[in-house]
Amino acid sequence: MRNTMILLTALAAAGAASAQTTLTVITHDSFDVDKKLIAAFETQNRAKVRFIKGGDAGELLNRLILTRRAPIADVVYGLDNSLLPRARQAGILQPYKSPALSRVPATYRLGDDGLLNTVDYGFVALNYDRAWFEKNKVALPKSLDDLKTPAYAKLTVVQSPATSSPGLAFLLATVNHYGETGAWQWWRAARAGGMKVTRGWSDAYYKDFTRNGGKYPIVLSYASSPAAEVFYADGFTPAKLPAQAPTANLFLPGSTYTQLEGVGILKGTKQAALARKFVDFMLSAPVQTDIPTRMWIYPAVKGTPLNPVYTFAQQPQPTPIKAEVASNPQRLVDAWVTQVLRAR
Repeated sequence: MRNTMILLTALAAAGAASAQTTLTVITHDSFDVDKKLIAAFETQNRAKVRFIKGGDAGELLNRLILTRRAPIADVVYGLDNSLLPRARQAGILQPYKSPALSRVPATYRLGDDGLLNTVDYGFVALNYDRAWFEKNKVALPKSLDDLKTPAYAKLTVVQSPATSSPGLAFLLATVNHYGETGAWQWWRAARAGGMKVTRGWSDAYYKDFTRNGGKYPIVLSYASSPAAEVFYADGFTPAKLPAQAPTANLFLPGSTYTQLEGVGILKGTKQAALARKFVDFMLSAPVQTDIPTRMWIYPAVKGTPLNPVYTFAQQPQPTPIKAEVASNPQRLVDAWVTQVLRAR
């Protein structure tokens, strides 16, 4: 009997320990890190990491705000600089500054409050399908003013700023470029001319873009997307790169945006110590090296090596976003819904 009691007690303790060392991480749908790296983290910390996919980043934030009284995760990855003001206002994050931030250039850090630790950065930009434009002998647009005309609007698919972080980034870029009144006029004209607005990036790129069987040869994506197209092409080898990528960037003045993505700890976590270790893990050299050819964004830690295919990932110089534009993105989203989405 005594041995049985000892065994039952040990099993109960093991079960409790297992429950206490499960870390739940919620991410946007594009999150991808080598499973071997995750397994190594689990082994090193005697923990289990459970991932939840929360949709596009805008949807992810909405979900976290709705569940803030009973948090569904310990850590969040994928909120960015366009969404941070709303996350800060909602009070869903608790501060933690990883020591690894010292290796992240100051220009890429997401504020001084430690609510989000920058993991990576990228450039939201319009891409186009080279083959489509060559085959149809259509000249490229040269400005956002060109893009809103029916000739080009009907060729373009972008994401909704209400549900997508690239969509919100593009909205902020257009408001920054035109001012609010001018931006609403631009969006209404572009939509009237045939521009499609999708819920998220995956639908726009993998369903609507002509490279993937869709009808739109211009898509809102990232400046690194042409590098991904080369990387996933049949027969790709870093030692023998093609002359050009099948897609290219369309850096129209006022259309690009620097996106900073981060990892943070959610308020209410019961695994704060383990959550801090996971934040550090996302800024570790193995993960930073893994990120560029999995999520197609630049690693935040300075000096991280890049695959040679990144020669096709151009880095634009976006116009800095004015403070008054960046301070309250949700107000602009609400105005966009009223002034553009519901406009007749």
